[in-house]
Amino acid sequence: MRDNTKSLKIINVRLPSSANLPVSLMVENGFFVASLSPEGQQNVATLDLQGKLLLPGLVETHLHLDKACILSRCDLQAGTVLEAVEQTRLAKQQFSEEDIYQRGASVLDKAIVQGTTHIRTHVELDPQIKLQGFNAVKRLQRDYAWAITLEICVFPQEGMLNNPGTEALLRQALEQGATVLGGCPYTDSSPAGQIERLFEMAVEYDCCLDFHLDFDLSPKEMTLPQVIECTHRFNRHGRVTVGHVTKLSALPWEQVAVIGEQMAAAGVSITSLPSTDLFLTGREHYHNRPRGLAPLAQLDQCGVLCSLSSNNIANPFTPYGDASLVRQANLFANVSQLATEAELLRCLAWISTESARLLRLKDYGLTPGCRADFVVFDVAGPSAVVAEIAPPLMGFKAGVKTFHRPHAQIYAPRDFRGRLLTQKGF
Repeated sequence: MRDNTKSLKIINVRLPSSANLPVSLMVENGFFVASLSPEGQQNVATLDLQGKLLLPGLVETHLHLDKACILSRCDLQAGTVLEAVEQTRLAKQQFSEEDIYQRGASVLDKAIVQGTTHIRTHVELDPQIKLQGFNAVKRLQRDYAWAITLEICVFPQEGMLNNPGTEALLRQALEQGATVLGGCPYTDSSPAGQIERLFEMAVEYDCCLDFHLDFDLSPKEMTLPQVIECTHRFNRHGRVTVGHVTKLSALPWEQVAVIGEQMAAAGVSITSLPSTDLFLTGREHYHNRPRGLAPLAQLDQCGVLCSLSSNNIANPFTPYGDASLVRQANLFANVSQLATEAELLRCLAWISTESARLLRLKDYGLTPGCRADFVVFDVAGPSAVVAEIAPPLMGFKAGVKTFHRPHAQIYAPRDFRGRLLTQKGF
């Protein structure tokens, strides 16, 4: 049962900024406040967190709900991007709006208990699937607003210029509630033409852009420079994101530094999708297999806004997943050999504060005036969340509890007097 108490007083809580000292927080009408109003003081509940760590809700910047949980319907053999696109295309022939809704709901249920409170979800539009996925996700957006804020990005997975009718569908979705326009140039007959056209549409609809981009390990034929150039030319600074961009992992540091400075100057953000990128790339290498992840740590040093995300759950692009952003952050840290406290804190930021900046969330955080979307961990410090893949214990949306995960209970053996047996006593 959900607690709809108007006001909430959180005591004995540690914050990332509180130097391990317990503090108190106040929530009224769904927002953190410096102090409760007289009205709020009349109807207040107290939550004693007993020294546990409180973080703002986790933020998923790139997740496909419409094609999640279809692995059992596909024939996975080569494990390549082309196979994943083709197998998903075949599976989509059997999709219905209700089917998409139910599969998306199962992922959102997982995301809630993993501490996620905001998601940008990418929805495919094409003449085959039409608006089925979009309509299903709009229903999910409404039905799950109590726990997760969904932002809808529509994009042409099957190509746009080579797929007549797709642009009209994108326009229809933007006019019916989608707020972000996505791209997938590498599936189009003219990657450059798709990029140019999407920028023109983004200006027309005054929306942000989010591209699937440069998804292989060859340094040749990068389209990222064109995206950077268009961002300047169409005046979209701070409103363009590129996902994957695994080509960057094939470049030496000197070239990455130049591109990173160009991205930072243009305000082009980047999202790495470690589970997908590791699964699909580098299969042509038997030995010395490359890691193939966008170098976020180096781009971050250049001033590029970075995030980590799940991308897919249980489909040909990513056969794995439990919707845990903490797991994605740990995976990225492990593969990228990031281990210091400062490095782990950046990985945590790439699924929380930096991801919130990427989604342009105005009321995100733990200070007065911020929406009270938060999650609780039982760890020594914030870096341990990533290092230990710590499970969140509870989460709140607008100050209302959305889930609670009790601690696991250990049943150690005892003697006939009820005393715990030590290892020596066995």
